[in-house]
Amino acid sequence: MIDTILVVQGPELKSVKRGLNCRLSLAPKLLPLPIGFTSATRYLHQWQKKQDFSSQQPSTVLVMGLCGSLSSQYQPGDVVIYDECVLFDESQLLRQKCNEVLTRKLQTHLQEKASLVRSLTSDRFIYKAEEKQLLGKNTGAEVVDMEGFAILNFFANLSVSVAMVRIISDDCYHDLPDLSSAITSSGNLQPLPLAIAMFRQPLAALQLIRGSTKGLKVLQEVTTCLFTD
Repeated sequence: MIDTILVVQGPELKSVKRGLNCRLSLAPKLLPLPIGFTSATRYLHQWQKKQDFSSQQPSTVLVMGLCGSLSSQYQPGDVVIYDECVLFDESQLLRQKCNEVLTRKLQTHLQEKASLVRSLTSDRFIYKAEEKQLLGKNTGAEVVDMEGFAILNFFANLSVSVAMVRIISDDCYHDLPDLSSAITSSGNLQPLPLAIAMFRQPLAALQLIRGSTKGLKVLQEVTTCLFTD
């Protein structure tokens, strides 16, 4: 039922690829997204201009990857299915809903393994635990990522069904390293600034590594679960 998967490039893409390494009669197209709202938007518009998009426009898109928790209810390794994505824009909370039919099918398939949530899309990396808790309280969102709303906004005027499954990689009680300087304007993660940020905050870095390792493992397992004939 899914013909295209969108997933952030890097470790998340690798986990999904490993999960897809199973015998499928028809494998979905896998597209690597850059990190961040602006970069993802730019990438999708560039993709739309290409020949393969106009000749083979996707009909069902699944967004996969990791996300952060804004709620005490969700811990690293938990599987979430998005009901909607929200975005703060000039103190206004904008909403974009995922496709209800596709979302219900995913819920049925994953059963008790996944929870239905509202996600906040942030235009920057949220790393302070205090800010995560405040954002959760102010928006009613349980999780946060940096691309969700941009993707739904792009497909809103196209005849494309979009659903989102992500894995929690960090809780709302611990600070993470500030990785802002490691993310380029084009949505790439630079190894050296990343290493420096991790070195400067070793305890936060350990928290990030533990949560991400767990999240990536579950991401691979969920991919296999969803895409095995």
